Amino acid sequence: QVQLVESGGGSVQAGGSLSVSCVASGFTYSYVNKRIVWFRQAPGKEREGVASIYTVSGNTAYADSVKGRFTISKDNAKNTVYLQMNSLKPEDTAMYYCAAGFRGGIWSSPQAYNYWGQGTQVTVSS
Repeated sequence: QVQLVESGGGSVQAGGSLSVSCVASGFTYSYVNKRIVWFRQAPGKEREGVASIYTVSGNTAYADSVKGRFTISKDNAKNTVYLQMNSLKPEDTAMYYCAAGFRGGIWSSPQAYNYWGQGTQVTVSS
């Protein structure tokens, strides 16, 4: 059974930085090239894909809204994916989730994933 656990959210002022982590159990990052994705969902808004990484190849993809500010990375020894968020804006405020079990299609579509973590809150104040 795949389980994903996020941590590291918090509150920061605009322009600041935060890093969130996603630890996976039930599969090993270094054995199979799996896509792990960070999503976020703000109150009253749809869940949106933020950044994606493959666990073996390291190939990444980003939403336009975070390009140049967010960096997704992985540590296969720890079965962990990170999202480093710099130059944060109030509009980045959301619950951040990691997802796995990509079924194909558009990487940023929430419907494409089988497994989800419980989320970690990121709040950016102006």
